[in-house]
Amino acid sequence: MRMSEIDKSNYSTEPVVYGKDECGEFQGLISRAALTVIEKLNKGGYNGYLVGGAVRDILLGKTPKDFDIATDARPEQVVALFKNSRLIGRRFRIVHVRFGREIIEVATFRAAHNQSSASAKTSTDGQLLRDNVYGRFEDDVWRRDFTINALYYDIRDSSVIDYVGGVRDLRSNIIRLIGDPEVRYREDPVRMLRAIRFAAKLNFKITPSASSPISSLAYLLQEISPARLFDESLKLFSSGYASDSYKGLVEHDLFRYLYSVGSGELNQADPFDNKFVLSALENTDRRIKDGKSVNPAFLIAVFLWSTMQLHYSEYQRGGLPARVALLNASDRTISAQIKQLSIPKRLTLAVREIWELQSRFFKRTPKRANRLYCHPRFRAAYDFLVLRSVDGADLKALGDWWTLYQEVDETQRKNLFGEIEIQQRH
Repeated sequence: MRMSEIDKSNYSTEPVVYGKDECGEFQGLISRAALTVIEKLNKGGYNGYLVGGAVRDILLGKTPKDFDIATDARPEQVVALFKNSRLIGRRFRIVHVRFGREIIEVATFRAAHNQSSASAKTSTDGQLLRDNVYGRFEDDVWRRDFTINALYYDIRDSSVIDYVGGVRDLRSNIIRLIGDPEVRYREDPVRMLRAIRFAAKLNFKITPSASSPISSLAYLLQEISPARLFDESLKLFSSGYASDSYKGLVEHDLFRYLYSVGSGELNQADPFDNKFVLSALENTDRRIKDGKSVNPAFLIAVFLWSTMQLHYSEYQRGGLPARVALLNASDRTISAQIKQLSIPKRLTLAVREIWELQSRFFKRTPKRANRLYCHPRFRAAYDFLVLRSVDGADLKALGDWWTLYQEVDETQRKNLFGEIEIQQRH
């Protein structure tokens, strides 16, 4: 079944239109930049609608962060209207309109494609490789993935337009695909990751029909570019619901297609009982909730730690000095991982430093301790050490020592070193 063959018998032939009294106030929650784009499109003779996540979030009582707009204007016409815009993308041609640091994404309505169309191209597995078949407003809704993301807001009469029961599913806390789930996943395998992400983010349930094909189609993620998979992994693990995302990924056998290097070791035991990994995910979520910054390198270091340790032990058994063994193990682990996720070098360097600093926590002389404490990656490495201590009393004692080291003054630090000397004599 191709997208042009979606069975629409389960959907309304005419949209349900929710007025202002039914969908609540939108105007105060839409950014000035997004309103400017829609108003200018309308004044230019085109139709522009707020669509997708922003509409969904406002209906859920949340404040949206991103604003996407759908229009009947072609990309070149949008660019002609906005000097502060640029055309991007090959798979989907869209326009980014920039207002300072805010970017408004504008996409032209799309229609169902067919295999012979010069503007559309699919792989042998059904994946859409290029999709620039433009259409009408009535066509565009069927190109969207989930019902809750296929809602359109018209600023002209403050209404929400719903062809697919998206409002109903929002009220029922359901993630439902538009059309045949297997076909939609084959068109774009990243939709499987998106289903997990939205379920975690919104605390919704994925419908059985949308959930059941995922495990058997998970292998299709191998066809997605490492750069795109990395972007998706950031959304999964750096947005405040990393713990639930991880559980959903493992449950549907998707995690190993993001972190295959580390996933085998993580899944040998019950993945939901891995204190080291789950504690790291929960801490990340807690930091984001508290408005603190997070570095993706920290979780990457956590996910790959067990594999790096296996390589490290192997090199040490082969007679290599500890430092050389660590460098080789780090290189081997990261080199394998970046073939799957295109992790930027700045992050892989941070991962290496977090790992390398772990051994230095054991070397507690005044000079070495101070040098380590002044290292720019000390805090991340210390947090990593504390996480590791959940599985060992010795590491817990070491972590407690370093916690005290940060809290006391110079005189008290001398006492800490004195206690170590006493312990070493005995």
